[in-house]
Amino acid sequence: MPTYQISEAADLLGVSSDTVRRWVDSGRLPATRDAAGRRHLDGAELAAFMRAGADTDPGRLVSSARNRFRGLVTSLVRDQVMASVEIQAGPHRVVSLLSREAADDLGLEVGSVATAVVKSTNVIVETGGDRHA
Repeated sequence: MPTYQISEAADLLGVSSDTVRRWVDSGRLPATRDAAGRRHLDGAELAAFMRAGADTDPGRLVSSARNRFRGLVTSLVRDQVMASVEIQAGPHRVVSLLSREAADDLGLEVGSVATAVVKSTNVIVETGGDRHA
């Protein structure tokens, strides 16, 4: 059975090690200690925790797409008709081609928050709706 250290679990969950420690200390996420006193998380229990957290994703309530990557727009290239948007979501880099009109309507700009929604071979770009003017 695989086990994970706090820092490894944090990387997988996309949160800080301190957040994982708080979840362990509160009993929200079970962990055991090894002979040296280091905390380890059981792989199956970590997977169950991650699955349960996926149910709280508000995007799941309005979309059949399940692969959502929230991050920052790191590159945006527009021409007359199309736009290329690059989003860095943690360790994931997602690039999407969309119409210039859609990019303009979303208010996309380098440094803005966006969510890449991936279903099959399509990448859909969303924003939270709150534009910073």
